Amino acid sequence: MHRHEELELNLVTRGTGAYLLDNRKYLLRPRTLVWLFEGQNHLLLEQSPDFQMWIGVFSRRMLEECCTTEATQVLLKSNPPGAFCKPIPASDCAALDRFCSITFPPRPEPELYNAALGYFLMAAWSAYTRADLTLETSDVHPAVERAARLLRDRPELDDVDALAAEAGLSPSHLSRLFRRQIGEGLVEFRNRQRLERFLTIYGGGQRRTMLSAALKAGFGSYAQFHRVFRRSFGYSPGEHRRRQAQSE
Repeated sequence: MHRHEELELNLVTRGTGAYLLDNRKYLLRPRTLVWLFEGQNHLLLEQSPDFQMWIGVFSRRMLEECCTTEATQVLLKSNPPGAFCKPIPASDCAALDRFCSITFPPRPEPELYNAALGYFLMAAWSAYTRADLTLETSDVHPAVERAARLLRDRPELDDVDALAAEAGLSPSHLSRLFRRQIGEGLVEFRNRQRLERFLTIYGGGQRRTMLSAALKAGFGSYAQFHRVFRRSFGYSPGEHRRRQAQSE
């Protein structure tokens, strides 16, 4: 669970996932366009293996230069009320996906990048305002939201009783409610947070060993890390290391 100091948009192009935004769960499918405003708490929950999305982040200065009409003024606000998640028309999603693929190479020229980013902002907002459908959402219990945030921020947490005490429910009640509302159990969710942190810490393996990265990510031992990694990815950490080396 974190918040941004700048406006961010997410355009889902493939797979499925879910966002937890201020005690509401939003299901993400292809063509979903999500606006995340300054100061808005959010946490990306479960993701399918093929989940992909474009992420755009916009400075205040760019917003002030681009959002000059009454219809775009909401983008200048900090955490405005309401939900800003919709599936946009397939043609609009395909056009935005194609534009980003062509326009944003790994090392673009700054002037071209900023101009393209401004166009992406306005084109995405235009597509969003034309969309009629609302995104499927569901309420999330405050204790479930707090537990998810704690596991995201402190993935080393192993004690379900301590976690439940901080969340404000009994361990059994929290476990049942978490699985029903989030879509996966507490242990599965915690392990996924650890794996995501491990992948970030380890990177290409130039600065850390797998053991040190796994321990820093919250795993209690290399054996535990190895077991969770293989179950999640279908191959061993050693194979991951070899694939990383081959891709460099």
